[in-house]
Amino acid sequence: MGSIEYIKKSEVMKLRARSKSSTHADINAGLLTRPVRTGGRSVAWPRHEINVLNAARLAGKSDDEIRQIVEALHIARQEAE
Repeated sequence: MGSIEYIKKSEVMKLRARSKSSTHADINAGLLTRPVRTGGRSVAWPRHEINVLNAARLAGKSDDEIRQIVEALHIARQEAE
């Protein structure tokens, strides 16, 4: 995989048009990947994951289908280690 661009929560919220509380609720509901710890107390998301999830929403995927995509993205993270 090429270089990974990380984006902070504020940009994730903007790209997804979701509030801070909705972002946390989506993580808890399995509708958004968990953030990656980037050092200390800092976290961010790989931009490509947000793009994949936004494209799935745009394509009309159901919440259950989105959860499957989120799980696949988490597995891909583990395999990349």
